[in-house]
Amino acid sequence: QAAAPLHPVAVQCQEAQVVVKVHRDLFGMGRLVKAADLTLGPAACLPVAQSAAETMVTFVAGLHECGSTLQLTPDSLIYKTSLSYKPTPSGNLVIVRTNPAVVPIECHYPRKSNVSSNAVRPTWAPFRSTLSAEERLMFSLRLMNDDWSTERLSNGFQLGESLHLQADVASGGHVPLRLFVDDCVATLSPDRNSSPRYALIDLSGCLVDGRLDDTTSAFISPRPRQETLQFTVDAFKFAGDDRNLIYITCHLKVSPADQAPNPLNKACSFNKASSLWAPVEGTGDICSCCETGNCPSYG
Repeated sequence: QAAAPLHPVAVQCQEAQVVVKVHRDLFGMGRLVKAADLTLGPAACLPVAQSAAETMVTFVAGLHECGSTLQLTPDSLIYKTSLSYKPTPSGNLVIVRTNPAVVPIECHYPRKSNVSSNAVRPTWAPFRSTLSAEERLMFSLRLMNDDWSTERLSNGFQLGESLHLQADVASGGHVPLRLFVDDCVATLSPDRNSSPRYALIDLSGCLVDGRLDDTTSAFISPRPRQETLQFTVDAFKFAGDDRNLIYITCHLKVSPADQAPNPLNKACSFNKASSLWAPVEGTGDICSCCETGNCPSYG
């Protein structure tokens, strides 16, 4: 409801952010508080709109911003933060005429029936090498359990969980091979070019989903073996669409295991601690194009 003296704080829980509107007559006594004395969350975020002449103060913050906390229940994701009012003296006075106040704020989002991943299917692609005769290699992409020991029995997920994806190639009698994932896209239909579509891996091996502030998606390093590549993706849904079936389509490829990784053959994750892209193997410079977006393409 709209912020008014009887209801001085209004909260809007949106897809990825919370909007808090505060009436400066916070206590309903006709005495307007100073906008500068209002902050949001433990990080004390400042309002995005404030004016001495206006009676409203507006805060806009991402669900993970301003020190908010996330609580998972069987049915909901609950983001918790608070609005703080800490009165300061006016001018040179050493007195204040209002009490400090803390208003708890919560946004609740449903977890169930949001995402599934049915269409993970093995595909086959030819591989040519001057070192061995042409033959067809068997590629596979599987959902694994949390410790990677076996294939996951269920393909249903709740928001807040992680998908454990494992790509493999059966190399047979080939020279040793190293597997890479060039790209992965999520769609609502089996057609990888349909709309809406969301790129999880792009730019010849950059796990771009992990670049977002609220994700932990990453390649697993080190690999268990050269012909296997594992990565995690935080569960998600398409905004504004209630369908709970999502298709993930990936392009897999191999290179000789003795060939050093390069900007075309790489597996790069974004390290939030260092704010840098890092490869599963190879030197860090092969990942620099993940940030600039000018990586070579396999075509």
